[in-house]
Amino acid sequence: MSDSAASATSAAVEPGMVRLSLAEVHALARDTLVGAGLGVPHAEAIARSIARAEADECHSHGLYRLIGYVASVRSGKAERTALPVLTRATSAVLRVDARRGFAPLAIETGVPALIEAARTYGIAALAIHDCYHFSALWADIEPAVEAGLAAWCFTVGQCCVAPAGGARPLLGTNPMAFGWPVPQGQPFIFDFATSAAARGEIELKRRAGATLPPGWAVGPEGAPTTDPASALAGALLPFGGHKGSALSMMVELIAGPLIGDLTSRQALAAENGDGGPPLGGELFVAIDPAVFGTESLASRLAEGEALFAAAREQPGVRLPGERRYAARARSGNGVLVPATLYAELKALGRPA
Repeated sequence: MSDSAASATSAAVEPGMVRLSLAEVHALARDTLVGAGLGVPHAEAIARSIARAEADECHSHGLYRLIGYVASVRSGKAERTALPVLTRATSAVLRVDARRGFAPLAIETGVPALIEAARTYGIAALAIHDCYHFSALWADIEPAVEAGLAAWCFTVGQCCVAPAGGARPLLGTNPMAFGWPVPQGQPFIFDFATSAAARGEIELKRRAGATLPPGWAVGPEGAPTTDPASALAGALLPFGGHKGSALSMMVELIAGPLIGDLTSRQALAAENGDGGPPLGGELFVAIDPAVFGTESLASRLAEGEALFAAAREQPGVRLPGERRYAARARSGNGVLVPATLYAELKALGRPA
């Protein structure tokens, strides 16, 4: 994208922000990655992931992530051109070897086969192995849910979270996602880290000079902190105390040793400190609701719709995903990006 194009799209926005179309977001991401030396198939897949995140105002997984992606390309940590390989452990258990590449292309390789297997056998699982994961899980499972499947997804995040009662990093941010299909309209999908906040949110607050809410983190000495830099040097905390801590350990187990991949501690030991995504795996499970129940599928899905409608009747209730879908509807007019980040990314795309 040319600077003149950016000027045109950034007109009439508040100071300190640039307005980019989603096509410009995609082009900026792709061109930055290709300029850093990443192969085009990977760059295109990551650009699609980043554009989806920006469209849904999920900024912690949007353009900001390019900084880490480029760092891992230039440091040699991530494979630049190796393409993921899909195999089958059984008819309904699929594997994608990402070959130490970034996750988005591996996910795009495996999820269509997961959908086909779940429709054929009623339930299927997909393990992504040996990948560098930096994207949002809602985007990973959305194609399966839009295909009419109930789906789960888990991955081990960066090792920066203390278990409940502790003060030293032991666990990853360990996000999990679930999606439920709806007959019409947008599916019900939630996606959250098992830490009080995703590490990317802490990074964005540090960049913005903002403070953290109490209860999100402890500093290097184990004392509670609201300073993002101190939190990044110390440890994030799980959400919900012992409940979030237990869920985080569950994710460690099923996205690590269950599928034969790394725990967050093992991923940390393999890190080179470039600030990019951690090495690890990702587990998907998809179920076709049509194979269950004695009542028709339509009547069972209608029960889900009735549940959602009853929740919306209560003032103040917002269902998971509704904020993102509202942002997606607005993003046709472009998305706002901090001017400082835009300038940083434009510089990042120049040859090192």
